[in-house]
Amino acid sequence: MNNAGCLRTTARVALIAFLLAIGLTGSRATAADPYEKARQRMVERQLKGRDIRDPRVLAAMGSVPRHEFVPERYRDQAYDDYPLPIGQEQTISQPYIVAFMTQALALKPGERVLEVGTGSGYQAAVLTYFTDKVFSVEIIDRLAREAAARLKRLGYDSVKVKQGDGYQGWPEYAPFDAIIITAAVDHVPQPLMEQLKMGGRIVLPLGRPGGAQRLTRITKTPQGPKTETLLDVRFVPMTGKALEK
Repeated sequence: MNNAGCLRTTARVALIAFLLAIGLTGSRATAADPYEKARQRMVERQLKGRDIRDPRVLAAMGSVPRHEFVPERYRDQAYDDYPLPIGQEQTISQPYIVAFMTQALALKPGERVLEVGTGSGYQAAVLTYFTDKVFSVEIIDRLAREAAARLKRLGYDSVKVKQGDGYQGWPEYAPFDAIIITAAVDHVPQPLMEQLKMGGRIVLPLGRPGGAQRLTRITKTPQGPKTETLLDVRFVPMTGKALEK
């Protein structure tokens, strides 16, 4: 990461500290941003109105311009409470799920986090409000290229994006303190468990694509994996090696 990227990440962390100090979850948007009110309604009704309690998550969700991460024809729906298509038969998760998974990761400043399934780059952008060590893998080449360019354009250039099969993780930057998987898989990929630090967390939708899926948090402990079932969900399936039997 270059110095400019580090400074932007530091600024984001400082922004959250400021917002928390004054009791707000406001955004960086100016009065000229036509989506600011919609973004704050999203935070108040969809997140605070439910079970998103971490003030850092609320501040991050109130700051990231979600409308920049969806196709232009869906921008007027960007802050509504449902997923949206982003092309290549993929979707951007509803804001509540992004917030819930981020909260479940319980990231600490400076921790190293791997995202499997970059998609549009929105989840990765949210993660930059917690750490400057965000690594994201996307199997679809076009989405990987578009997300990398979008993140850079919007100033989230501390995120490292690569095209590849996220089932294999990213060994070059392992071990990770946390891993987030944004596609459904019916088992925990062994390479990801191997790349997770002791005490690290994986948050993923676990279950058969098209069947019952449960958002699950797995913590790596000396006694073995500790598994917690968090929420019933529905995600698009992980592809690549995950589909091999």
